[in-house]
Formats: sequence, C-alpha cells, structure tokens
Amino acid sequence: MANSVATSDAPACASSTSALQQTLVAKLDYDQLTNCMRCGFCLPACPTFKETGLEAESPRGRIALMKAAVDGLMEPDARFEEQMNHCLGCRACEPACPADVKYGQLIEQARDAIEDHTAQHRWWVRGVRKIVFKQLFPNQARMKRLGRTIRFYQRSGVQTVVRKLGIVKLFSKQMHAMENILPEASNQGVIDIMGTRIPARGEKIATVGMFRGCLMDTIFTPTNVNTVRLLTEAGFEVVIPTTQNCCGALHAHSGETAGAQDLAKKNIKAFKEAGVDYIISNAGGCGAILVEYDHLLHNDPEYEVDAAWFAERVMDVCDVVFKKGRPLDFKSAAGQDESIRVTYQDSCHLKNVMKGGTSPRQLLKSLPQVDYVELQDAGSCCGSAGIYNLTQPDMANQILEHKMVNVKRTEAHVLLSSNPGCLLQMKLGIEQHHQSEQMRAMHIVDFLMERFEVSRV
Repeated sequence: MANSVATSDAPACASSTSALQQTLVAKLDYDQLTNCMRCGFCLPACPTFKETGLEAESPRGRIALMKAAVDGLMEPDARFEEQMNHCLGCRACEPACPADVKYGQLIEQARDAIEDHTAQHRWWVRGVRKIVFKQLFPNQARMKRLGRTIRFYQRSGVQTVVRKLGIVKLFSKQMHAMENILPEASNQGVIDIMGTRIPARGEKIATVGMFRGCLMDTIFTPTNVNTVRLLTEAGFEVVIPTTQNCCGALHAHSGETAGAQDLAKKNIKAFKEAGVDYIISNAGGCGAILVEYDHLLHNDPEYEVDAAWFAERVMDVCDVVFKKGRPLDFKSAAGQDESIRVTYQDSCHLKNVMKGGTSPRQLLKSLPQVDYVELQDAGSCCGSAGIYNLTQPDMANQILEHKMVNVKRTEAHVLLSSNPGCLLQMKLGIEQHHQSEQMRAMHIVDFLMERFEVSRV
C-alpha cells in the first residue's frame, strides 16, 4: 500500500535529500520493498534481464534501486529513472515470486513519483502528455473523432499520398513501421452498431457489462462487435454503459496515478448503475487494471467498497464464455476443406494479472478442423507493453525478434492474441519477417466468430 511507508520502518527523509527522493519515500510501499528476499526467482521470468543479463534490468535489481533511493543510499538520478522506465511492466515476475511481492504496484508508484518532477521533460513531451492523458483518452467523444480522422486519412487517399511522398519517414522508424500495420479505423463505435443493451440468444444465463475500451472501440471496432455477438450466443445479455471511459491503464503505467483513479471512479459508477453480474474485457491490458481497481482506490474510503465490487466481477471474454456460458456449436470456416494450424500468444496482463490463458486454449482446441500448436514461451512479453514499443523501440524490437523465432517454428497459419497491443506487435513481427503470405494475426474473438457465423447459415 502506497502510504504504508508512513507507519513502517522506512527511514526519515533528511533535509539534504532531493525532492524526487522525498517523493519516493512518500509513495513507495516500504513493506513491499522489504518483502523482496533477493532470491532471484524473478530473473528468468523478466524479459529485459533475459535480453541483457544485467542485474539492474531485473525486478530484483529495480527493487534494490528503489530501496536504496528510499534509504538514502543513492541519489535517484537520470539513470535511476531510465531503469524504472525500461521495465515493460509485464509482471511476469509476480507469479514467479515466492514472497508474493507486488512488483507491478511498486513500479507504478516509482513512476508516479518520477512524474511528479517533470521539469526535466522537454516542452513538447509535456505538451504531448497533457493532450494524451488529460484531453484525449479520458474523453470518449474525442477518441471517436480520432477514429474518424484516422479513417479519413486511410480511405481518402491521403495515406497513399503521404506514403508516396515519404512523409511518414520523417517520423521515427518505429512510428513508420506501426503506421504500415495499423488496422482500418472506424467512424462508429460498438454502441452505434449494436446499441446499449443486446439480449441473449435463447435463455439468458446472466447480464454482463461490456468494457468497450478506447483504442478497441476506435481501431478494433469489429472485434468489439464480435465480442457482443459471441457473448449473446453464449447466453449473456450484454449491457454497454454509455458513461464508461478509458480504463486508466496507460495513465497508471506512465506515472499518472491521479488520472487513473479519476477514470476508475467514473467506470465504477457506470457499471454499478448498470447492475451487471460480470464486467467483460476483451483486452488483456485493460482487464488487468480493471481487476485491480480495488488496489488503485484502496485509500479512498468513498470508493473502497464499490471498487471491490467492481474488481471481483471483471472477467476476460474467453473466460466468461468458456466457464459460464452455454456450449457453442462451432463449425469450419467457409470454404475450408483442410485443417488450419493456429497458435496463441498470451497477453502478459491477462496471464500474469488476470490469471487467464486456459480458456482461450480450450476454446481453440474445441474447434473443428483447427490444429492448435502451442507456441514455445507463449507467456513471455512480445515487446508491445502499451506504448513501450514506441518509447523503447530498441528493446521492444529485440524482444520481438526472439519471439518471432518461436512463432515461425510453429508453422502456424494464424497467430492469435487477446490484446490489441500484442496483436499489433505480432503483425509488425510478421511483416518484418516477411511472413504475411503464410501467416496472419487475429484477435481470438474474431477467429472464434469467423467459425461460428457459418454454423448459423
């Protein structure tokens, strides 16, 4: 707990310490820092440590740096901040930790402290952060306008002209690569297409609230629509509250904790008023913070109870369909005479935080004429990690390169994931390795519905 330092054995901050060090003392959970036994079980689970072999690039190393800063043994300088920002936040270290250290909470607290001292940011970085965190993502109407703008760019011919003139190359190499694999954006969200309350097909099992997300409802709208259809076919009435907003994951991972808390409160209110039995996410990154709203707001007595109510109802779409829904009658895809080979890349946050991953595999194995092949090291991070692949492109691409070695070994026709960031990163890997003629990347919901629609013809 972020404020437990006030009642723990944390050292008092001397008057000579830096402002950042004082903020770290105030925000870091000292009990969690001391819980780390330095055993090293986290090392082989950490992507950055596996890539570099450096102690400072491991969870144990970063915790040691945090504790040294809090204890006054080191000055939290630019290199300290660089190490905190170099972490992917995949949280693979947590299941491996025998002491149950909440590393994800510690890294977010450290980044929150760092962002309280943003004078070192360049003026344009501060401007971009203000637009993204305070004006764009918290506002669904603006996100919708962003989708329309991207759609116009993609369909009006502007994109073709921009590419021919090489304008995109003026930006970073990573931005150029991501622009090439960006799906077609939508000028409509899932509510515009499906409405706010969609009845179950057949006897209703339960009422679920769908978390539509920001980018999911802007760039992956068809996936949101397929999510609703999958849920209704499985026997769930689907409610999509119009007052929900961004989950706050991007804010929390980037040191904007107060912003994440504000967004969480609005979402809790929206879904509480909807009176749903479960709250469904189709994006592992969103689901991971939704399921931890109780921690995010644990110091807020006004929301403490409702946050716990919310968190205990969050489920991944595959989990609720497989564990709570009625069995679905999947068929082969139209025109498919031979088996299709598929593999599955875990979303870090779905696997490590939501403890998911079994249900997607079970659903895939139940499909006729689908040959499921397990991806070696499927649970390791692909390098996407929110916007990590944009802010830390070198490390992200290094991790992706090793991931693609295992992907190609599967000889799969379809590479599936349960998170939009992972999906884009894997599409990037497929393009960079010239595998697009042999393999495509899809969200698992779209793949499932591709096989279910035929069964109703």
